[in-house]
Amino acid sequence: MIVSRKVKQLPLPLYDEVKELNESLFNEHGALETPEYITNNMVHTFRYYQDAALRFFHYSQVAETFRFRNVNHVLFNMATGSGKTDLMAGLILYLYQEYGYQNFLFLVNTNGVLNKTIDNLTNQSSEKYLYTPNIEIDGERIEIRQVQSFPKTQSKNTIYLKLATVQRVAADIYTQKENSMGAEDYARDKLVILGDEAHHYSASTKSEKEAEQSWEKAISTILNANKDNRLLEFTATIDLENKNIYEKYKDKVLYRYTLDRFIQDKYSKNVKRIQSSNTDIDNMMNAVLLSEYRRRYALEEHGTYIKPVIMFKSQRIEASNTAHEQFNELIDTLTVESLKAFLDRQSMIASEEDSETLALAHDYYRGREDDLSGIVRDIKRELAPSRIINANDTSQSGILERGHYEALNSLESPSNLYRVVFAVARLTEGWDVLNLFDIVRLSDDPKAKGTKATTMSEAQLIGRGARYYPFLLNGKRSFTRRFDDDSKDSLIMETIHYHTINEPQYLKNLVNALDEMNLPTGEDKKNPLLDVKVKPAFKLTDVWKYGKIYYNETIEVADDYYDSLEKYGVDTKNDVVIPYISSLKEVSYKDTKVHENYSNVYNVPITFDKRYLEKIMNRLSFYHFSNLKRYIPLLKSREEFLGEKWLNIFNRTIYVTVPQTMDGTKLNPVEKLNILERYFIEVSKQIKSGYSKERGTGKFIGYPIKEYIANYRKRVPNYDTGSAFMQNDPQTVQRYELKEDYYVYDSAIINLTEKQLIDRIAERVKELEEVYTDVYLIRMDENMHRESAKNNKLKLHQFGSGHNELSLAGFQPDFILYLQNSDYFIQIFIEPKGRNIEEEQWKEDLLMYINEHEAEIIFEDKIDDVKIKGVKFYTMDDGRGTIKQIGEIALGRAFRGLSIEN
Repeated sequence: MIVSRKVKQLPLPLYDEVKELNESLFNEHGALETPEYITNNMVHTFRYYQDAALRFFHYSQVAETFRFRNVNHVLFNMATGSGKTDLMAGLILYLYQEYGYQNFLFLVNTNGVLNKTIDNLTNQSSEKYLYTPNIEIDGERIEIRQVQSFPKTQSKNTIYLKLATVQRVAADIYTQKENSMGAEDYARDKLVILGDEAHHYSASTKSEKEAEQSWEKAISTILNANKDNRLLEFTATIDLENKNIYEKYKDKVLYRYTLDRFIQDKYSKNVKRIQSSNTDIDNMMNAVLLSEYRRRYALEEHGTYIKPVIMFKSQRIEASNTAHEQFNELIDTLTVESLKAFLDRQSMIASEEDSETLALAHDYYRGREDDLSGIVRDIKRELAPSRIINANDTSQSGILERGHYEALNSLESPSNLYRVVFAVARLTEGWDVLNLFDIVRLSDDPKAKGTKATTMSEAQLIGRGARYYPFLLNGKRSFTRRFDDDSKDSLIMETIHYHTINEPQYLKNLVNALDEMNLPTGEDKKNPLLDVKVKPAFKLTDVWKYGKIYYNETIEVADDYYDSLEKYGVDTKNDVVIPYISSLKEVSYKDTKVHENYSNVYNVPITFDKRYLEKIMNRLSFYHFSNLKRYIPLLKSREEFLGEKWLNIFNRTIYVTVPQTMDGTKLNPVEKLNILERYFIEVSKQIKSGYSKERGTGKFIGYPIKEYIANYRKRVPNYDTGSAFMQNDPQTVQRYELKEDYYVYDSAIINLTEKQLIDRIAERVKELEEVYTDVYLIRMDENMHRESAKNNKLKLHQFGSGHNELSLAGFQPDFILYLQNSDYFIQIFIEPKGRNIEEEQWKEDLLMYINEHEAEIIFEDKIDDVKIKGVKFYTMDDGRGTIKQIGEIALGRAFRGLSIEN
């Protein structure tokens, strides 16, 4: 493995201060939740790190510690593909709503990024548009209007967005001319500058220094033109080791979400290298076969359509154009005979070091010799000249700059048929294609051995191409990887392959460049499945022969079951009491927590008429009838929803709780509207969480261990770069031999968090054996039941009342601790968790729910000597006290010596 160089962690004072605020229990602004005027008006839901970035910015504007510092210039350092533009779109709404900003200047470095951003933020007909068609805040329709200059008289409910290259804006400031904006125009009304790809706005090389410094000066001029102006910069690339850049940004970096964290959180594809000594023509053919195999595999195995794109990367335009011609000829002259000959030739030179994925593709075609004529016909159609983009030109401006912009920026669209891109320029900033699965580096220049600069550029290309493609699976999209790393599914549907030339110095430089970026990659070599077997000794025990593991049964729910809102958990009989939140507080009125410290309060009834309810139901999309009908199948109209049969809103009184110091009888219409909306939002959450076509029951079924605990096979992912990431990642998977009798398998293919859990339980087996004759830890690896549909029953589902929407699908906790003595048997579900804890909190809630609702559990065989229990997530170093909880369940006390542990 390549040893990664140690990168010194330089202090970032602003980032550290805000992180401390975020973690502090005494932060007076609490944990800001992303306001609903953002979530309701954007197409994409913020991921946890985007929520955090917004929260960090909020703190920088409102926290007491920054009151006299005017934090007006910040930088968000976030990985390529992590959704910086989504965050910008959300920040625009936040700054408009919370601080009254109407003018936003969006600066970019290239026309390609500019065109993409215009689509993202202003073009409602674009598939990349980030807002919902109708933006509504507080019942008012908000317009986003693209302008060349900010108007002197500004309209209400309007956000003005000027999108321009930094070159154009700087030129306008330094060279005054008609219809351009000078410094005084940026002083008239407060504005926010959004600087995308901000690393371009700092001087770096002599040849660029003069131009770039003028950009910096222009941006600084605009920022300082008005004391209320704000500058928000965004970049994935910031060279903090450069002394000048560090000095500029050390107290401006507000939030960081780095590439290695992005990959660790599974928001990217896996990355594999295919290193080949083949000719370019053979490499082209292999890429074609692999790409078509991806498309066919997704369709045949998972019933989903993906359109995998290939990029052929050359060093010179002339060579790229020649390769384009050769590719067209290759496809045009392809026959069944030539395809068979190619497969035979690849078979003859095959070795154990060859690509596993290519071997899968070759085997696929060899197994379909009777259908090769149809396959050849499909290849000719899918990769015809009309489906190829040649993105080359003589400029150095990037592949989005000249021609083909629309085609290149919409490659995921079903109406876009392009499958192949030929280019010399790398994937430029702004090209966010997701369905790129193969990049083929052609060996077109014998002198081009891959300098450090060249290979760093190619490593960045791989990093951009690794963005995850959210294909449909079982009717649902996911924006994170869904399969185990190195599984067959993942190799084909969740991996980008970089087909490289097999030249030693080039490969060395490329691997070093990938490692310097801390981008985990590995050579795609044949990686055999490892066997994990049930121990023979365990098969001799009574637990194996007669033991059972328990999961709860599910039932279908008919539409006519939902004949009242009580079935969803909504109270429609009693009066409603809503706490009042002062508009002077720096929180959204939709915040669910009361931030007033009320020592004396009283309830005031709210008077309202039907107009209020119609306005709320019109602006909350949940209450649009088509959506309401989805959750309430028996509903006939929105009017009926408000009536006695459902919400019964007119026969109940709605009170607001206000402090004694406030005259609650003088609430204005806007305040009433906000208070009522809070109630309707809460009801919508209850309805959504209460509705399901299938739900768990309190009836637990026992499944014989000997039928459901089986041998299985699994791969260990291989990486040779990103070593710093791999060494520090608690999710890195390895194989461990486990000889102790308490563990039912001979080995475990697990990550570091799971290994630590096993070790800590192992330390306490002897203490458990003082009470239990049988103590076994069972790894419930999903791989062990993929071959058997019946084992899909082994999932834990929410039961009873009070569950949330996310839990309805059920999940399989990773471990079961099986404890049995002569009197009773305890089954403890354990789920280790090293990441995405907030997103999967519902799983821990379900595990805790089992303990709190033990009385609701019944068993199909009416036994009374079984206990089903759950514990909190096990995190690294047992941060949630899971081991202590296991002791309290199993022994009625903490394990001995646990008090001195972490």
